[in-house]
Amino acid sequence: MIPFSSIFRVRALLVLGCLGLFSSLAVGSELIPVPEFTNHDVPITRQSVPDSPMWEWLHVALLVIALSIASYMAIVSRSRKGLFVLAVASLLWFGFVRGGCICAIGAVQNVTLGMFDSSYAIPWTVIAIFVLPLVFTLFFGRTFCAAVCPLGAIQEVVAIRPVRVPSWLDHSLGLVPYIYLGLAILYAATGTAFIICRYDPFVAMFRMSGNINMLIFGGSILLLGVFIGRPYCRYLCPYGAILGVLSKGSKWHGRIAPETCIQCHLCENSCPYGAIATPTRPIPKTERVKARGRLAKSLLSVPVLILCGVLVGMLLGTPLSKLDTDVRLAERIIQEDAGEVEGMTDASEAFRNTGQSTSLLIEHAVDRRERFGWLGMVLGGWVGLVIGVKLVMLAVRRRRVDYEPDRARCVSCARCYWYCPGEHVRQGLVGDVSQLVSIETKGAPR
Repeated sequence: MIPFSSIFRVRALLVLGCLGLFSSLAVGSELIPVPEFTNHDVPITRQSVPDSPMWEWLHVALLVIALSIASYMAIVSRSRKGLFVLAVASLLWFGFVRGGCICAIGAVQNVTLGMFDSSYAIPWTVIAIFVLPLVFTLFFGRTFCAAVCPLGAIQEVVAIRPVRVPSWLDHSLGLVPYIYLGLAILYAATGTAFIICRYDPFVAMFRMSGNINMLIFGGSILLLGVFIGRPYCRYLCPYGAILGVLSKGSKWHGRIAPETCIQCHLCENSCPYGAIATPTRPIPKTERVKARGRLAKSLLSVPVLILCGVLVGMLLGTPLSKLDTDVRLAERIIQEDAGEVEGMTDASEAFRNTGQSTSLLIEHAVDRRERFGWLGMVLGGWVGLVIGVKLVMLAVRRRRVDYEPDRARCVSCARCYWYCPGEHVRQGLVGDVSQLVSIETKGAPR
């Protein structure tokens, strides 16, 4: 086995640095008092000069270069060290220097709003940042996740002692990114909010400032990431859900064994993301009928789940609309006029000072709530479809004779290359796999 104590020490130092940064930000935000001014003239607000478009296109060019390098290292050179160094570089540039914005994950909302609102002008650079990782994924798998995405990179750095998540829990939590994606599209399409950016766990760290709650949330994700590999990427990231679907049909993808798999199980044990598909046994004839029955039931359940989701979604209109500022303002105005609450909020007081018609505000809020009503039905149908497809995929049993990466879940991090004896032979580090492992034939592969 190749010693890699050096890279372990580097990762440990980076973990301590990230956690130290988080703690200093959190403590600083509580300890630094807000100064009170008396007889102070408020300065005139000056608009900051926007960055030159050249810098935005430079950002796009660097993204292309990083994606190209990551794809080469994941598929051709198969270099774990190279991918790790690139991940650190991406974390520094796309994360801390660029402040984590704009990223391909958040660009989902910009593209959605541009599709539903003709008055919204989306920059071409944002479209490029959104599309480029998708194109590279279609050809090379999730190499964007491997070492380019700053959110994935910061979690890759802290993944020191990851444990395996039970399969049933992993598959269940794996549905959350698709539901999150549906919610993000819904709120972006209505112009309500960009919830992906609002609840980004690491952007406050990248900018070294932010809401204390988000700093705590990000720090908790990092602490969890020490023991569970990439928790945000696997169980929250909506863009990762899109990349996972595209990666299943990627033209090229990294292979675990470059020549012949020797069934040593090392790649399976080394993967912290549960992305290694194990060899399967032939299904006995007595079980084939049952297997076909399970598959038929799963297929029949898809339209039923979609219908159930639509029906449940009919009830989601009001809860979903609570995030809309106009709906909340109209509800507050109605409560104040009815005497149900005392005093006014800043928003309601500002609205009353404008002299606008309350009836027009309420009418607009009713229209917004109705729109959320049918969008809630669409969201419910989407959730039903996601659950149904997952059941069908679990019911399908694919024949495999070797250990293979699950293309949808594999983030091309190349950890398995470190442990694969065949990879060590290919690199010329050893002459024969027998120098690394002792192979015992114990019947058919499990």
